[in-house]
Amino acid sequence: MSARISIKGLSKVYASGLTALDNVDLEIEPGEILSLLGPNGAGKTTLISIICGIANPTSGTVEVGGYDTIRDFRNARKLIGLVPQEVSLEPFETVINTVSFSRGLFGLPRNPAHIEKILRQLSLWDKRDSKIMELSGGMKRRVLIAKALSHEPQVLFLDEPSAGVDVELRKDMWETVRALQEAGTTIILTTHYIEEAEAMADRIGVIRKGQILLVEETAALMQRLGRKQLEIELQAPLDAIPGSLSGYDLERKDERTLVYAYDTQSERTGITRLLNDVQAAGLQLRDVQTRQSSLEDIFVDLVKEDAA
Repeated sequence: MSARISIKGLSKVYASGLTALDNVDLEIEPGEILSLLGPNGAGKTTLISIICGIANPTSGTVEVGGYDTIRDFRNARKLIGLVPQEVSLEPFETVINTVSFSRGLFGLPRNPAHIEKILRQLSLWDKRDSKIMELSGGMKRRVLIAKALSHEPQVLFLDEPSAGVDVELRKDMWETVRALQEAGTTIILTTHYIEEAEAMADRIGVIRKGQILLVEETAALMQRLGRKQLEIELQAPLDAIPGSLSGYDLERKDERTLVYAYDTQSERTGITRLLNDVQAAGLQLRDVQTRQSSLEDIFVDLVKEDAA
């Protein structure tokens, strides 16, 4: 199966000399959800803008559905739906007209049944005759999604779609995303809710300083870079870790808590021996609990700047 989006050697250097993207290679498959994570200024918006034809690259190529985004812009752009982070809608227009008009911009004939289906999926049908100015922030964001889906795109970009959306609306939104994925739509997600990326994405891409650090299946990434920690809470405060425990590379979370990181894939975790040595050092235990690292922990470690 050929990639839905194929990016090769993509670079973007602005006139100021700023390198926003540096030789990016990336392939995104039909029907997958890819979450693109990176700190502010990492190049996420520039990458999305170039794929969508909003900006031109300095070098490299992008193909969407086999169409080059420069040589065959119109055909490539027809395949893409974009939900921007900023809410920019005509306040005095109705919901249904706003969404229907977006379909017409792509030269597609009227399809009231499709527009109704989208509005119902996004719980907007009852608001179809309401003016945009009368909607809540969360409802306006749903209208943005409906606009992006009006022309039946094969690729959907969601740039911070959960910003300003309450829990109930967020749940409905992700149900819609899952349904789109099942129908074969490729979805690229950027989000600051990293737990959503962990739950929704098939693959995680991490970008920093215009370079792709990794692209990996979510489960494999969690297994490869994730870690477990044992937190040992003591009865009494501890000024320093006893020398007899120096071989365990313990950290002090606070004056009463020691943290021990271990590999769950190893045959021996060392936990039993550690707990015996803690007691042998005269330390009395109050509580012991484990914690699995999250995608957020992994992300922070990956994009952390060198101390220098």
